[in-house]
Amino acid sequence: MDNPIQDHPHGQWLVLAAVCLAGMMMPLAFTAPGIALPAISHDLGGNALSLGWVVNAFILAFGSAVMAAGALADRFGRKRMFALGVTAFGLISLAQVFVPDLLTLNVLRALQGVAAAMAMAGGSASLAHVFDGPARTHAYSLLGTSFGAGLAVGPLWAGFLIDRVGWRAIFLTCVVMSILVLLFGVPRMPESRDPNAKGVDVWGTVTFTATLLLLTLGILQGPQSGWASWPTLLMLGGAVAALVVFIQVERTHPRSMLDLSLFRNARFIGAQALPSGTAFSFVVPLVMLPVRFIGIEGYNPVTAGLMMVPLSAPMLIVPLLGALATRWVAASTLCLIGFTFSAVGLVWLGQIAPGAAHAQFVWPLLLIGFGASLPWGLMDDLAISVVPKERAGMAAGFFATVRLASESIALAVVAAVLAGLLQMVITQHVSGTLPVVDLGNALAAGDLAGASHILPGVTHHNWLRLYGEAFHLVTWVLAGLTLAAGLVAFYTLRRAPAHQTVAAQLVPATECAK
Repeated sequence: MDNPIQDHPHGQWLVLAAVCLAGMMMPLAFTAPGIALPAISHDLGGNALSLGWVVNAFILAFGSAVMAAGALADRFGRKRMFALGVTAFGLISLAQVFVPDLLTLNVLRALQGVAAAMAMAGGSASLAHVFDGPARTHAYSLLGTSFGAGLAVGPLWAGFLIDRVGWRAIFLTCVVMSILVLLFGVPRMPESRDPNAKGVDVWGTVTFTATLLLLTLGILQGPQSGWASWPTLLMLGGAVAALVVFIQVERTHPRSMLDLSLFRNARFIGAQALPSGTAFSFVVPLVMLPVRFIGIEGYNPVTAGLMMVPLSAPMLIVPLLGALATRWVAASTLCLIGFTFSAVGLVWLGQIAPGAAHAQFVWPLLLIGFGASLPWGLMDDLAISVVPKERAGMAAGFFATVRLASESIALAVVAAVLAGLLQMVITQHVSGTLPVVDLGNALAAGDLAGASHILPGVTHHNWLRLYGEAFHLVTWVLAGLTLAAGLVAFYTLRRAPAHQTVAAQLVPATECAK
């Protein structure tokens, strides 16, 4: 039996189900620990910065490794890479259930991010081999929806588990999902590879990882020691130097993991703007809001998870509707409409003061989630479609890298902006010589008790007011960046008819209004 798909009439759909389950598992592992941070802090200790690496370590490692994983999948086999990644992901998740301290957890989170990169690069590229034509477009739409579902379900599921079992059960969920993928999906997946693949771009991987890591560290360091301080300048300067070396390596490598000629394609550039928009409009609120709901508003984990439902629920259906809507409306227009909705919702969210009633959050969060969901189902197929099928691993790896790098940098930028704004409003409204950096870090982490311990003279009401003022300004920043991404996507994608933008000319061209 050379091809399990041909031997089993439902084989391709089981493969799709397995890849989509993995696509749900990876972001769930990213978002769920955000709800668990207070519980993790209670058990393992750690300050706000070290706890932040429970999220950052995973996404940084994922984003840094996924392009190399795509190249390895092209050379050694997409099925093999997918199976190895899912197996490693499950084993590392099991180890996290028994983690003894915060440092070990953060190291395992980084390793888990590498395993996630292997699984997603191999699984996503395999779909390009299993499906063709319109079926491939639908498959990638389902994959995008599954990824969104993992982001959406993560906070709610985490809140339930923390309340009933404990935060360690979050990682046990990933173990169970990994086993299901390995049992029912992998055996039916055909092996595929690029026969012309010659090697892995090691130096490209190293320099790109250095760029992403140094940039993130530099952004996070800025509010701590000052933007003109030597640590910040060295990290940011190192990121620029690493980027220059990366570009040179990619220009000269015979089989680079990133084909720089793709940047001559305006539609390709527009496709890369989409994950930036969803990072600022959806992923950042998904990570930032649980901190506010638990630390500032005082909700328990279950209530905080429920509060996230209006933001995340549209991800379960709207991406599919967005993909279907491209039959009548250009993808560029859909993207701009979606990001405009999100920007309006973010501004609305910023008007809600701490201590407001639950119901006031529902409509702005629903508007943000609906807007971010519209382009979500269009992104994966766009990324795969701009390269020949034999280089699908490279395309899948690069787009996943852009998506994850966008999310990592967006989280770092917003964390730095929030800390900086908190320092500013504290300086403006509280007199005397103050440990401004420590106070800003405490409030940014939702640690009102810690802020009161550092400066006992400020009332609880005033701490809420200071946080609310900074949060209001942050939502304006997020709204502006979201709208900017929508405009870039609109002006770069609008020349392609709607169905060509999504299916990359796999469907015969017909007249379609912009």
